[in-house]
Amino acid sequence: MSTPRRALIVVDVQQEYFDGILQIQSPSREQSLANILAALDTAERQDMPVVVVQHELPEGAPVFAVGSHSWSLRPEIERRLKPSWKRVTKDKGSVFAGTDVAAWLLEQEVDTITIVGFMTNNCDIATAVGAEELGLAAEILSDASGAIHLANEAGKVSADELHQALLVLLHSNFAAVASTKAWAEAVAAGAALPKSDLGTSAMQGRASFAG
Repeated sequence: MSTPRRALIVVDVQQEYFDGILQIQSPSREQSLANILAALDTAERQDMPVVVVQHELPEGAPVFAVGSHSWSLRPEIERRLKPSWKRVTKDKGSVFAGTDVAAWLLEQEVDTITIVGFMTNNCDIATAVGAEELGLAAEILSDASGAIHLANEAGKVSADELHQALLVLLHSNFAAVASTKAWAEAVAAGAALPKSDLGTSAMQGRASFAG
C-alpha cells in the first residue's frame, strides 16, 4: 500500500464552540483543543499541507457573524497560522461546499484528508461524506473533534452518545477513525489508518446485539 499524501483539515476551531450556544460537550473542549494542537505539531514536523477553515455568516447572525467574538478563531490557532497554510471561510457544513479547498488539495497532490475540529455532528461528518465524492480518503481524530447535546421534536441525544455513534458510523464507511496519538504514529510510519467497511460493521453489529 502506498504512503498516503495527507492534508490536515482544521475545521472551525472558533470561539463559538468554547463559550457560545454551541459549546462542545464531548470530548471536553479543552481536551479536543489540546489534541488539535498536537495534530498541528505532527503536521508541521511532517511538512503536511494544512487547511484552516472558519465558518462565517453575515453581520447580525446569532452565531459566527463575521468579525464577532463567536466567529473568531481560538487564539491558539490564530497565532500559529502560516502563510503556506490554506485559509478559507465557508457558510455550509462541508469544507468543500462553495470553496476552492478541493482544487487546492488537488494542487498539493493530496489523496487523504485528516479532519479535526468541530463539530462531529455537523461540519466534520459533512466533510467526510464530501470527500467520498471527490475520491479522497478521509480520517477523523476521535479526541480532536467533538459534539453537542441535541434535543428537538425527533428526540434527544447526549453529546457523548452522539459523538460515539457518529464515529462508529464514519468508521463503517466514510472515514478511518483514530486517536491523535495513533494517527501521529501512522503518519510517522507513512501508513494508512485501518478502516472498517459497511458489510463487516453490519456483521459485527449483528453479532454484538444477538440474543
